[in-house]
Amino acid sequence: MQPRTDSTIPRLAAGLLAEAAEDAPIVLVHGARQTGKSTMVREYGKSRGYRAVTFDDDAVLQAARADPAGFVQDLPERAMLDEVQRVPEIFLALKLAADRERTPGRFLLTGSSNILLLPKLADSLAGRMAIVRLHAMAQCELLQTAPKFVEHLLAGRFPTAGGARQGRQLADRIVRGGFPALLSIGTAARRARWHRDYVEAIVQRDVREISRIASLGALPKLLELLAGQTARALNISDLSAPFGVSRPTLRDYVTLLERQFLVEELPAWHSNRLSRLVKGAKVHLADSGLACALLGVDADALWEDRDLFGQMLETFVCGEIRRQASGRGEKISFSHFRHRDGAEVDIVVEHGGKVSGVEVKASATVRSSDFAGLRMLSEACGKRFACGVVVYDGESTLSFGDGLLAVPIERLWS
Repeated sequence: MQPRTDSTIPRLAAGLLAEAAEDAPIVLVHGARQTGKSTMVREYGKSRGYRAVTFDDDAVLQAARADPAGFVQDLPERAMLDEVQRVPEIFLALKLAADRERTPGRFLLTGSSNILLLPKLADSLAGRMAIVRLHAMAQCELLQTAPKFVEHLLAGRFPTAGGARQGRQLADRIVRGGFPALLSIGTAARRARWHRDYVEAIVQRDVREISRIASLGALPKLLELLAGQTARALNISDLSAPFGVSRPTLRDYVTLLERQFLVEELPAWHSNRLSRLVKGAKVHLADSGLACALLGVDADALWEDRDLFGQMLETFVCGEIRRQASGRGEKISFSHFRHRDGAEVDIVVEHGGKVSGVEVKASATVRSSDFAGLRMLSEACGKRFACGVVVYDGESTLSFGDGLLAVPIERLWS
């Protein structure tokens, strides 16, 4: 089945938006630019009497900055405010308006910068604002299939149904990524150019507005270096060397990229039952297609470079699981597991006191030794362990012992 190419694909998070608008006076849909936030919110609001206001309109932006209280007072009973991170001054006025009249779903906001990393601002809206995270599109959204992988993972049970081997097609999926705008762009070269222009636009406009760093030009280079390190340990010292800046400054730069939802850190899983666990975070670019474009790698080159393919596949799988999980509306935590003797688990998923592990393998075969990290994780978790899965490019779901399974990668979206 081929991905849809229209701009009206239902999103996994649409149900969460509808639920949030029934409960909270302010609903924020946030995520990276070009993930479809405005489209989803407008689709929800078009039959419900909402008026759309975008702060990408410079006249509207200047008016809101000059008199945020007056601007909010003049809004209709139901309003959608697009790219609200451009006017941080407006949040106090929204808070006061919500306190005066706590009509559920009164204000629908979209934002391309994570305001939750601004403590004062986030605290002021506590209890008044519901938050929905929108990622780039998951494969199950593109193909319009029911998302079941995370459901099975959390339950600790996978059906015995098999899957088709992906082979070279998997490289195509990784390189394409999940930004909706790319659905209508037909060639790999044009998609790569779109990704590069996307980064440049974010740095020159969004980052310039929210931060006064001295060297904006360093951010695209830093993002390129992070793309080369995706699915690996985040080493600030190594990253800071090419820029001639201090570790704290480089750390701030990485945090800035996280605020724009371009980079995601995967913290280390820890347990009092095991010593000698690696404590450092791993880094993932938020979209595998963006990572490949930054490195100038197309599907053919990625398929030939097996080391890089393994990295990008791990980032791709991690992204797919996060995207599916985000549509469930439950608290689900993600981390990675690594012991100093080398045993590791690429993705650890925690939900409701249970722990599941996912190891990503690029080949079409699985061996018992591929479960070493998952077995160690199982021992550390005891009864909390739900299951351990090796995702591989094979055709059969296979058992490797109690709660340990090899699952075809196609089951992520089919």
